[in-house]
Amino acid sequence: MTLFAFTARRTLAAAPMVVVMIVVNFLLLKAVPGDLVDVMAGESGIATAEQMADLRARFGLDRSALDQFQAYLSQLLRFDLGFSFRYNRPIADLVLERLPATALLVTVAVLAAVAVGVAAGVLAGRRPGGRFDRAVSVLSSLIFAVPSFWIGLVGIVLFAVQLRWLPIGGYATVGAPGVGWPHAVDVAAHLVLPAATLGLGYAALYARVTRAAVIETSRLDFVRTARAKGISETRVTLRHILRNALLPVVTLSGLKLGSMLGGAVVVETVFSWPGLGRLAFEAVADRDVNLLLSLFLCNSLLVIVMGILVDVSYAALDPRIEVTA
Repeated sequence: MTLFAFTARRTLAAAPMVVVMIVVNFLLLKAVPGDLVDVMAGESGIATAEQMADLRARFGLDRSALDQFQAYLSQLLRFDLGFSFRYNRPIADLVLERLPATALLVTVAVLAAVAVGVAAGVLAGRRPGGRFDRAVSVLSSLIFAVPSFWIGLVGIVLFAVQLRWLPIGGYATVGAPGVGWPHAVDVAAHLVLPAATLGLGYAALYARVTRAAVIETSRLDFVRTARAKGISETRVTLRHILRNALLPVVTLSGLKLGSMLGGAVVVETVFSWPGLGRLAFEAVADRDVNLLLSLFLCNSLLVIVMGILVDVSYAALDPRIEVTA
Protein backbone atom coordinates (compact mmCIF):
# COMPACT_ATOMS: atom_id res chain seq x y z
CA MET A 1 0.00 0.00 0.00
CA THR A 2 1.31 3.41 -0.96
CA LEU A 3 1.83 6.16 1.59
CA PHE A 4 -0.94 8.26 0.04
CA ALA A 5 -3.42 5.39 0.13
CA PHE A 6 -2.52 4.64 3.75
CA THR A 7 -3.00 8.29 4.77
CA ALA A 8 -6.32 8.50 2.91
CA ARG A 9 -7.68 5.34 4.54
CA ARG A 10 -6.61 6.43 8.01
CA THR A 11 -8.22 9.84 7.47
CA LEU A 12 -11.51 8.28 6.38
CA ALA A 13 -11.41 5.87 9.31
CA ALA A 14 -10.96 8.78 11.70
CA ALA A 15 -14.08 10.61 10.44
CA PRO A 16 -16.56 8.69 12.68
CA MET A 17 -14.26 9.28 15.64
CA VAL A 18 -14.36 13.02 15.00
CA VAL A 19 -18.17 12.97 14.94
CA VAL A 20 -18.27 11.10 18.25
CA MET A 21 -15.84 13.59 19.82
CA ILE A 22 -17.96 16.53 18.64
CA VAL A 23 -21.08 15.05 20.23
CA VAL A 24 -19.34 14.06 23.48
CA ASN A 25 -17.66 17.44 23.88
CA PHE A 26 -20.96 19.25 23.36
CA LEU A 27 -22.83 17.06 25.85
CA LEU A 28 -20.12 17.38 28.50
CA LEU A 29 -19.94 21.15 28.27
CA LYS A 30 -23.73 21.49 28.32
CA ALA A 31 -23.85 19.37 31.47
CA VAL A 32 -21.69 21.91 33.33
CA PRO A 33 -23.84 24.35 35.36
CA GLY A 34 -23.71 28.03 34.57
CA ASP A 35 -23.07 29.91 31.35
CA LEU A 36 -21.42 33.05 30.01
CA VAL A 37 -24.35 35.24 31.06
CA ASP A 38 -24.02 34.12 34.68
CA VAL A 39 -20.34 35.09 34.66
CA MET A 40 -21.06 38.49 33.11
CA ALA A 41 -23.86 39.12 35.62
CA GLY A 42 -21.57 38.20 38.49
CA GLU A 43 -18.91 40.62 37.26
CA SER A 44 -21.32 43.53 36.85
CA GLY A 45 -23.29 42.84 40.03
CA ILE A 46 -26.22 44.90 38.79
CA ALA A 47 -27.71 42.71 36.04
CA THR A 48 -31.47 42.22 36.29
CA ALA A 49 -33.41 39.14 35.27
CA GLU A 50 -34.66 40.93 32.14
CA GLN A 51 -31.13 41.91 31.12
CA MET A 52 -29.90 38.36 31.61
CA ALA A 53 -32.78 37.01 29.54
CA ASP A 54 -31.97 39.49 26.76
CA LEU A 55 -28.31 38.43 26.80
CA ARG A 56 -29.21 34.74 26.63
CA ALA A 57 -31.48 35.45 23.67
CA ARG A 58 -28.70 37.42 21.97
CA PHE A 59 -26.13 34.67 22.53
CA GLY A 60 -28.56 31.90 21.57
CA LEU A 61 -28.41 30.35 25.03
CA ASP A 62 -32.21 30.42 25.46
CA ARG A 63 -32.70 27.77 22.79
CA SER A 64 -32.88 24.06 23.47
CA ALA A 65 -29.71 21.98 23.57
CA LEU A 66 -30.74 20.24 20.34
CA ASP A 67 -31.19 23.54 18.51
CA GLN A 68 -27.82 24.76 19.77
CA PHE A 69 -26.15 21.53 18.65
CA GLN A 70 -27.72 21.78 15.19
CA ALA A 71 -26.49 25.37 14.88
CA TYR A 72 -23.02 24.26 15.98
CA LEU A 73 -22.92 21.47 13.39
CA SER A 74 -24.10 23.89 10.72
CA GLN A 75 -21.19 26.17 11.55
CA LEU A 76 -18.69 23.32 11.37
CA LEU A 77 -20.00 22.21 7.98
CA ARG A 78 -19.26 25.73 6.75
CA PHE A 79 -15.77 25.48 8.30
CA ASP A 80 -16.75 28.18 10.77
CA LEU A 81 -15.64 27.78 14.40
CA GLY A 82 -18.20 30.29 15.57
CA PHE A 83 -18.08 33.53 17.53
CA SER A 84 -16.83 34.24 21.04
CA PHE A 85 -19.20 36.68 22.69
CA ARG A 86 -16.78 37.03 25.60
CA TYR A 87 -13.99 38.34 23.37
CA ASN A 88 -16.39 39.75 20.77
CA ARG A 89 -14.28 38.16 18.02
CA PRO A 90 -14.48 35.17 15.67
CA ILE A 91 -13.04 32.07 17.34
CA ALA A 92 -10.88 31.27 14.32
CA ASP A 93 -9.07 34.58 14.78
CA LEU A 94 -8.46 33.83 18.47
CA VAL A 95 -7.10 30.36 17.73
CA LEU A 96 -4.80 31.56 14.96
CA GLU A 97 -3.58 34.39 17.16
CA ARG A 98 -2.70 32.12 20.12
CA LEU A 99 -1.58 29.03 18.19
CA PRO A 100 1.99 30.20 17.36
CA ALA A 101 2.84 30.79 21.03
CA THR A 102 1.66 27.33 22.11
CA ALA A 103 3.27 25.64 19.11
CA LEU A 104 6.59 27.35 19.92
CA LEU A 105 6.41 26.42 23.61
CA VAL A 106 5.46 22.76 23.10
CA THR A 107 7.82 22.19 20.16
CA VAL A 108 10.84 23.57 22.02
CA ALA A 109 9.90 21.66 25.18
CA VAL A 110 9.42 18.35 23.36
CA LEU A 111 12.57 18.67 21.23
CA ALA A 112 14.70 19.54 24.26
CA ALA A 113 13.10 16.73 26.25
CA VAL A 114 13.74 14.22 23.45
CA ALA A 115 17.40 15.24 23.21
CA VAL A 116 18.01 15.10 26.97
CA GLY A 117 15.78 12.11 27.67
CA VAL A 118 17.07 9.93 24.82
CA ALA A 119 20.71 10.70 25.65
CA ALA A 120 20.18 9.90 29.33
CA GLY A 121 18.21 6.76 28.48
CA VAL A 122 20.86 5.44 26.09
CA LEU A 123 23.70 6.03 28.56
CA ALA A 124 21.71 4.43 31.38
CA GLY A 125 20.61 1.48 29.25
CA ARG A 126 24.12 0.65 28.09
CA ARG A 127 25.17 -0.09 31.68
CA PRO A 128 22.10 -1.25 33.62
CA GLY A 129 22.56 -1.12 37.35
CA GLY A 130 25.46 1.33 37.17
CA ARG A 131 25.72 4.64 38.98
CA PHE A 132 24.42 6.70 36.09
CA ASP A 133 21.53 4.28 35.59
CA ARG A 134 20.54 4.54 39.25
CA ALA A 135 20.85 8.32 39.16
CA VAL A 136 18.57 8.56 36.09
CA SER A 137 15.99 6.28 37.74
CA VAL A 138 15.95 8.34 40.94
CA LEU A 139 15.78 11.72 39.19
CA SER A 140 13.04 10.63 36.79
CA SER A 141 10.98 9.28 39.68
CA LEU A 142 11.37 12.55 41.59
CA ILE A 143 10.35 14.61 38.56
CA PHE A 144 7.28 12.42 38.06
CA ALA A 145 6.29 12.95 41.70
CA VAL A 146 6.52 16.76 41.56
CA PRO A 147 3.64 18.66 39.88
CA SER A 148 4.60 20.93 36.99
CA PHE A 149 3.12 24.07 38.54
CA TRP A 150 5.39 23.63 41.60
CA ILE A 151 8.43 23.29 39.35
CA GLY A 152 7.38 26.45 37.55
CA LEU A 153 6.90 28.43 40.75
CA VAL A 154 10.27 27.29 42.10
CA GLY A 155 11.89 28.30 38.79
CA ILE A 156 10.30 31.74 39.01
CA VAL A 157 11.46 32.29 42.60
CA LEU A 158 14.99 31.05 41.95
CA PHE A 159 15.87 32.28 38.44
CA ALA A 160 13.58 35.29 38.08
CA VAL A 161 13.19 36.74 41.58
CA GLN A 162 16.41 35.76 43.39
CA LEU A 163 19.02 35.53 40.62
CA ARG A 164 17.21 37.82 38.14
CA TRP A 165 18.56 35.84 35.21
CA LEU A 166 15.24 35.33 33.43
CA PRO A 167 11.90 37.15 33.10
CA ILE A 168 9.06 36.16 35.42
CA GLY A 169 6.54 35.53 32.66
CA GLY A 170 4.88 36.72 29.49
CA TYR A 171 5.83 36.30 25.85
CA ALA A 172 8.03 39.38 25.45
CA THR A 173 8.98 42.53 27.31
CA VAL A 174 6.20 45.12 27.24
CA GLY A 175 7.18 48.08 25.08
CA ALA A 176 10.17 46.35 23.50
CA PRO A 177 10.55 46.39 19.69
CA GLY A 178 8.59 43.53 18.19
CA VAL A 179 10.87 42.82 15.25
CA GLY A 180 14.42 41.83 14.51
CA TRP A 181 17.10 39.97 16.41
CA PRO A 182 16.51 41.76 19.76
CA HIS A 183 12.89 40.57 19.69
CA ALA A 184 13.96 36.98 19.03
CA VAL A 185 16.41 37.09 21.94
CA ASP A 186 13.73 38.61 24.18
CA VAL A 187 11.21 35.87 23.28
CA ALA A 188 13.86 33.19 23.81
CA ALA A 189 14.59 34.55 27.30
CA HIS A 190 10.89 34.45 28.17
CA LEU A 191 10.65 30.93 26.72
CA VAL A 192 13.35 29.32 28.88
CA LEU A 193 11.40 28.85 32.12
CA PRO A 194 8.07 27.65 30.68
CA ALA A 195 9.76 25.34 28.17
CA ALA A 196 12.01 23.88 30.86
CA THR A 197 9.06 23.39 33.20
CA LEU A 198 7.00 21.65 30.53
CA GLY A 199 9.93 19.66 29.15
CA LEU A 200 11.21 18.24 32.46
CA GLY A 201 8.35 15.80 32.78
CA TYR A 202 8.70 14.78 29.14
CA ALA A 203 12.47 14.26 29.52
CA ALA A 204 11.97 11.98 32.54
CA LEU A 205 9.44 9.92 30.61
CA TYR A 206 11.63 9.65 27.50
CA ALA A 207 14.64 8.66 29.61
CA ARG A 208 12.81 5.76 31.25
CA VAL A 209 11.25 4.55 28.00
CA THR A 210 14.53 4.81 26.08
CA ARG A 211 16.43 3.00 28.84
CA ALA A 212 13.99 0.08 28.78
CA ALA A 213 14.06 -0.08 24.96
CA VAL A 214 17.87 0.03 24.85
CA ILE A 215 18.18 -2.81 27.37
CA GLU A 216 15.64 -4.93 25.50
CA THR A 217 17.13 -4.24 22.05
CA SER A 218 20.69 -4.96 23.26
CA ARG A 219 19.69 -8.57 23.92
CA LEU A 220 18.42 -9.26 20.40
CA ASP A 221 20.27 -11.50 17.95
CA PHE A 222 21.10 -8.88 15.34
CA VAL A 223 22.88 -6.76 17.97
CA ARG A 224 24.98 -9.71 19.14
CA THR A 225 25.78 -10.48 15.50
CA ALA A 226 26.92 -6.92 14.87
CA ARG A 227 29.20 -7.05 17.89
CA ALA A 228 30.57 -10.44 16.80
CA LYS A 229 31.56 -8.89 13.47
CA GLY A 230 33.82 -6.46 15.31
CA ILE A 231 31.73 -3.34 14.81
CA SER A 232 32.54 -0.65 17.34
CA GLU A 233 30.22 -0.27 20.32
CA THR A 234 29.42 3.33 19.40
CA ARG A 235 28.33 2.32 15.90
CA VAL A 236 26.29 -0.60 17.24
CA THR A 237 24.54 1.75 19.66
CA LEU A 238 23.78 4.47 17.15
CA ARG A 239 22.93 2.43 14.05
CA HIS A 240 21.34 -0.68 15.52
CA ILE A 241 20.20 -0.19 19.10
CA LEU A 242 19.12 3.46 19.07
CA ARG A 243 17.25 3.24 15.78
CA ASN A 244 14.99 0.50 17.15
CA ALA A 245 14.76 2.03 20.61
CA LEU A 246 13.42 5.29 19.13
CA LEU A 247 10.10 3.73 18.10
CA PRO A 248 8.40 4.17 21.50
CA VAL A 249 9.93 7.64 21.81
CA VAL A 250 8.37 8.63 18.48
CA THR A 251 5.01 7.38 19.73
CA LEU A 252 5.23 9.40 22.93
CA SER A 253 6.46 12.52 21.12
CA GLY A 254 3.54 12.35 18.71
CA LEU A 255 1.08 11.99 21.57
CA LYS A 256 2.64 14.90 23.46
CA LEU A 257 2.59 17.17 20.43
CA GLY A 258 -0.97 16.11 19.68
CA SER A 259 -2.16 16.88 23.19
CA MET A 260 -0.37 20.22 23.41
CA LEU A 261 -3.47 22.01 24.71
CA GLY A 262 -3.85 19.81 27.78
CA GLY A 263 -0.16 19.83 28.61
CA ALA A 264 0.25 23.57 28.26
CA VAL A 265 -2.74 24.79 30.30
CA VAL A 266 -0.96 24.77 33.68
CA VAL A 267 2.40 26.01 32.40
CA GLU A 268 0.92 28.81 30.31
CA THR A 269 -1.21 29.94 33.23
CA VAL A 270 1.72 30.00 35.67
CA PHE A 271 3.96 31.95 33.29
CA SER A 272 1.23 34.11 31.67
CA TRP A 273 2.19 32.64 28.30
CA PRO A 274 -0.35 33.87 25.70
CA GLY A 275 -1.14 30.52 24.07
CA LEU A 276 -4.06 28.16 23.57
CA GLY A 277 -3.63 26.63 27.01
CA ARG A 278 -4.17 29.94 28.77
CA LEU A 279 -7.01 30.72 26.36
CA ALA A 280 -8.67 27.43 27.36
CA PHE A 281 -8.25 28.30 31.05
CA GLU A 282 -9.86 31.69 30.49
CA ALA A 283 -12.68 30.10 28.49
CA VAL A 284 -13.42 27.70 31.35
CA ALA A 285 -13.48 30.56 33.86
CA ASP A 286 -15.77 32.57 31.58
CA ARG A 287 -18.03 29.60 30.68
CA ASP A 288 -17.40 30.43 27.01
CA VAL A 289 -18.83 27.20 25.58
CA ASN A 290 -18.38 28.20 21.94
CA LEU A 291 -14.68 28.81 22.45
CA LEU A 292 -14.17 25.62 24.48
CA LEU A 293 -15.91 23.50 21.84
CA SER A 294 -13.60 24.87 19.16
CA LEU A 295 -10.47 24.37 21.26
CA PHE A 296 -11.44 20.78 22.09
CA LEU A 297 -12.17 20.09 18.43
CA CYS A 298 -8.85 21.52 17.26
CA ASN A 299 -6.97 19.51 19.85
CA SER A 300 -8.82 16.31 18.91
CA LEU A 301 -8.02 16.81 15.23
CA LEU A 302 -4.38 17.45 16.09
CA VAL A 303 -4.20 14.18 18.06
CA ILE A 304 -5.54 12.26 15.05
CA VAL A 305 -3.12 13.95 12.64
CA MET A 306 -0.16 13.25 14.90
CA GLY A 307 -1.23 9.62 15.20
CA ILE A 308 -1.11 9.23 11.43
CA LEU A 309 2.29 10.94 11.24
CA VAL A 310 3.65 8.63 13.95
CA ASP A 311 2.55 5.56 11.99
CA VAL A 312 4.26 6.89 8.88
CA SER A 313 7.44 7.62 10.88
CA TYR A 314 7.63 3.97 11.95
CA ALA A 315 8.30 2.91 8.37
CA ALA A 316 11.13 5.43 8.07
CA LEU A 317 12.81 4.23 11.28
CA ASP A 318 12.34 0.49 10.73
CA PRO A 319 12.28 -0.85 7.14
CA ARG A 320 10.60 -4.03 8.40
CA ILE A 321 7.46 -2.02 9.20
CA GLU A 322 5.09 -1.36 6.31
CA VAL A 323 2.30 1.19 6.23
CA THR A 324 -0.85 -0.92 6.19
CA ALA A 325 -4.36 -0.10 7.23
